Amino acid sequence: MRMGPVSFSAVLIAVPLTLASQRQASLGVGAGVVRYSGGSSFSALSVAPAGQWVSPYIYLDANGAVSLLEAGVWAGQARVDVWAGLSRPGANTRLAVNATIAASTRSDGLGAGSGVAILEAVHGIAGTKGDGGAAVGAGPVTGVIENFPGVGALRLRGRGWWRFRDSPAQFSLTLEGTRLLGAWYTDAVAGVVLDERRVVASLWVSGRVSQAYTSSAAASVSLQYFATPAIALEASGGNYLRDPFQGLPTAGFVTAGVRFFRAPRASRTTASSTPRPVLGPLVAIHRGGDTVVVRFRMPAAHGVAIAGNWNAWTPAPLQGLGDDIWEAALRLPPGTYYFNLVVDGREWVVPGGVATIPDGMGGLIAVLNVL
Repeated sequence: MRMGPVSFSAVLIAVPLTLASQRQASLGVGAGVVRYSGGSSFSALSVAPAGQWVSPYIYLDANGAVSLLEAGVWAGQARVDVWAGLSRPGANTRLAVNATIAASTRSDGLGAGSGVAILEAVHGIAGTKGDGGAAVGAGPVTGVIENFPGVGALRLRGRGWWRFRDSPAQFSLTLEGTRLLGAWYTDAVAGVVLDERRVVASLWVSGRVSQAYTSSAAASVSLQYFATPAIALEASGGNYLRDPFQGLPTAGFVTAGVRFFRAPRASRTTASSTPRPVLGPLVAIHRGGDTVVVRFRMPAAHGVAIAGNWNAWTPAPLQGLGDDIWEAALRLPPGTYYFNLVVDGREWVVPGGVATIPDGMGGLIAVLNVL
């Protein structure tokens, strides 16, 4: 069976540090080499589109690549990751569905695909030293290779993540146990993602332990440098574990390219109207009746909106008062609410100096108190 690796683009699959962008699309162009036990494949050209959509309820990431190999052979791959919360943001523990669909093919080989859906309980943690969370869940995983019967398995998953206060790095650990064809194997994946103003870097280390299947280990690193807010240089290398559901063997890889983004990368710098030495919930100011007012300072913003659990997370425009100050007048009864700001229609911002809680996806949402 001629499958062989088809992966020539480094795809960073990670829960976002914050709700940094509501929508984003990009196109990568590059080249790479994949070496496996049966030989190696060189891609002189690889075109890799990607898209992402984020809200407090859902995280959607889709990416793919079409690569030109030796002797005019074409290879393709695609992957879609979805995380959808089944309960409201703001709760310490939420139910969610995490699903992944992947496919690969070569013009001189066979096509294959796999899918996994995990129902999980996600618990958020917020403290003075940082924020993070943990999740446990289970669900089915399936795979099919062209001209061969499909297989199904049960997968158990436990994962956790943590980010220290004011740190650009997020640490994560995932443990997965999969029962395939009557035998178990366990994968452990540990990683760190660094998200700076012009650099996004990641390091991942993984290992597989099994008495029935071959135990193995892998590591990879990727780097993305934004030469301009809309153009990034990319490079990655390392190796990855065998994928039994698509029939892809263990392989090493090196890739390099350039990626063009539809929208410029937004600055990670945020500010609040009232700096606080101790983080606390934002307390709204009453303006008569049940109308309350909140103000934020957003330097260089052309437009600011607020989205919260009181308006189904639909961004509502704020009024600009000058001097980078934006105001919202809200009709809210007394209670505790959760929100994010949306800057210039695309950047989801957690205001600085305001208490936050995890949103269940590895990001944060701000707390608003109406007294």
